[in-house]
Amino acid sequence: MTVPKTSVLVLDSTEPEPLARFYATLLGATVEPAGGDPDLLFVTGRCGAFLGVRRDLGAAPPSWPRPEDSQQAHLHILVASDALDEAEREAVSLGARPVAAVPNGTLDRRTDLRRYTDPAGHSFVLTAAPPVTV
Repeated sequence: MTVPKTSVLVLDSTEPEPLARFYATLLGATVEPAGGDPDLLFVTGRCGAFLGVRRDLGAAPPSWPRPEDSQQAHLHILVASDALDEAEREAVSLGARPVAAVPNGTLDRRTDLRRYTDPAGHSFVLTAAPPVTV
């Protein structure tokens, strides 16, 4: 029998409090201390932790979207397809910066996927949620 587990992606940041508040506001969640670690915050919602943000005084933002660098990791935030424009306005008003990815020299012009960096430089996308099948 497998022991029940859960996982959470943790982002490093020199200033975890404002970054955790950014994601909590964007995701309609709250910021909670992570128990015994004073340098770790969890962004939590009804279903538990969405994301962790950890203090790392040496953290440097990723250099993506430079063509020679990879994203290494990024968040996909799923949104109803008819709410993408509203979600984009909300993210930008909170401090997200739009990113124009240029794979192989051509712009990605899909409207169902929007690329950004958070205020600390981590990449994330807003993308249309897949249809739910019952």
